Amino acid sequence: MSSFKDLRIVDNFYQTSLFFPMPTVLIGTLTEDGKPSFGPYSLVQPYYVAGKDYYAMLLNCRNSSNTAQNILRSGKCTINFVTDEKSTFKSLVKLSWPGDTTDEKMKHFDFTYEDGLMAKEDPKNAAKYPKVITEAFQAIECTWMRELDGAQDDKPGILDGYPGPFHNFNGIISPYGAMFILRVDKILMKERYYNAIINGVTAKDFPPAPVDYGYRDSKNFWYHRHKRMVPELLPMRQSSLQSVRYAADRIDDKVKFTDDALKRLLNVPRIFLPTALKGCVKWAKENNVTLITEEHMKIINDKRSKEKSK
Repeated sequence: MSSFKDLRIVDNFYQTSLFFPMPTVLIGTLTEDGKPSFGPYSLVQPYYVAGKDYYAMLLNCRNSSNTAQNILRSGKCTINFVTDEKSTFKSLVKLSWPGDTTDEKMKHFDFTYEDGLMAKEDPKNAAKYPKVITEAFQAIECTWMRELDGAQDDKPGILDGYPGPFHNFNGIISPYGAMFILRVDKILMKERYYNAIINGVTAKDFPPAPVDYGYRDSKNFWYHRHKRMVPELLPMRQSSLQSVRYAADRIDDKVKFTDDALKRLLNVPRIFLPTALKGCVKWAKENNVTLITEEHMKIINDKRSKEKSK
């Protein structure tokens, strides 16, 4: 006999048929006349994380929402991560009622906003970039990759259900649903958390980010506040130097490694070793290095060395 019950899967299963922890963010867009618009969302997550020419997030939302309609029109948005104070979350919930116009929604807007880095780097076109929330501890400026899945012809303007055919994973995916693959253009970080990432994160350095469980009933929106992070040491399984050398000698016919350099890869899981070695070779060729030493490996491993030097 199973220790589990079979719970029926219904619409919005992530909140009606599961206890599913999610982030809580404000998505910033621009209306047709250029006004800032913000809406709270939880169905947002990393999408492309490695191995492509760019990184991307994924947003899932109603295609009739102000956010979806604005992204369909402009292709731009920001993802703003706010802290977990009770007053902050109360302000988020006030913005979450579906069907409100931007003007109606922004009457309940308790935050402030400012230009992001994209507007500062492109001042002639600054007006086309959505704002970021000043109170956020981090924000992501994004561009919708509308050509993926043939979604480039999806347009705003339909609020009572889009007709088919529908896309599989980008753009209008159902009569009432939309998914957006959002290229990460900029990651903006408040100084305290920037310094933590650059210099090494400890338990006290994590931001107090709220985690919500969606609408659990018709009355309340449930979330929990951040508590102190608890570290757990990673397991270490060392490969032999001989096995790492075997793999390294077959990666490239010109770039080679010293033993001391390869010792810095002994703790890399075997499945990731070829990727790690290829990354080292790529760096070596970009820097005219044919023999990678331990000192070179220190530079390669410190992906943020340029930021630290600044």
